[in-house]
Amino acid sequence: MRPLTRLAPVRRRALILVACGLVLAGCSGGKTVSPAPQTVEGKVPTTPQMKGDAAAGKKVFASAGCAGCHTLKDAGATGNVGPNLDDAKPPLDLVVDRVTNGKPPMPAFAGQLTPQQIQDVAAYVVQATKG
Repeated sequence: MRPLTRLAPVRRRALILVACGLVLAGCSGGKTVSPAPQTVEGKVPTTPQMKGDAAAGKKVFASAGCAGCHTLKDAGATGNVGPNLDDAKPPLDLVVDRVTNGKPPMPAFAGQLTPQQIQDVAAYVVQATKG
């Protein structure tokens, strides 16, 4: 029986050394692979940018009834329900937001004007007011 008890610790140590060797071989023995870079030409827009046409926007301003509420010298508008656009000189993003979503007493025009018409009228207001 004695020879078996002496072999048991030796086998256990050998098994531990083999297991550690396999773990270490797996960690450092392989080849490192990096992804190959790809060349991208041009620009990918992060958000779709729609550009408005100020000339078309002047027509939208007249046909949508904007002159009934807003003062805008370029359009001959003298409304006084909403802000005087000549004085306010609103930035493009604010005009787009207000025309799209409204803000009492101004109604939202999202269902009445197309997205392009909204961009057009916003471009017109910004151009006319130098906002």
